[in-house]
Amino acid sequence: MAEAERIIGTPDSAGADETAAPEGTAAPEERPRGRRRIVALFVVAVLAYLLDLGSKMLVVAKLEGHEPIDLVGDLLRLDAIRNPGAAFGMGEAFTIIFTCIAATVIVVIIRLARKLYSLPWAIALGLLLGGALGNLTDRIFRSPGVFEGAVVDFIAPAHFAVFNLADSAIVCGGILIVILSFRGLDPDGTVHKD
Repeated sequence: MAEAERIIGTPDSAGADETAAPEGTAAPEERPRGRRRIVALFVVAVLAYLLDLGSKMLVVAKLEGHEPIDLVGDLLRLDAIRNPGAAFGMGEAFTIIFTCIAATVIVVIIRLARKLYSLPWAIALGLLLGGALGNLTDRIFRSPGVFEGAVVDFIAPAHFAVFNLADSAIVCGGILIVILSFRGLDPDGTVHKD
């Protein structure tokens, strides 16, 4: 966790200059701007979580136990499955480990949120947080038991693994983080050139 905090850094430590406000006080724009980013992170996370939760509830109620629904010919269909493993159905014996990893990701994102001063990073971390919460909810509350629950997957593209909206949020958040890193934008709002 300390390594993640070191990478993200804080606005105070990321190259303070002589025009900075005295210690213990924030410049007028800093504090509200940081709060807006935190709000953005949590709004994105809640939206991603609710979309995932609602879609899974609908799939369990209307699609589970029924024939798959073709959306785009053979290219895309809805097919409800329960996945006890990780992505692509791997690691079925390690469900509790994936649960612990998801819980750790959630704690790290929440701890680092207070040091966030970049809207694109807030969106990316919000997507990761919402997706992790969505799949963690399945692992905690779905059968066969607490911390061993199988995740509900239902989006089935041809020749690819079946996934859900939480997985999509995690992947989109991860791609956005890679793009931001390549562009040199740090979570604290600073831009660096390597």
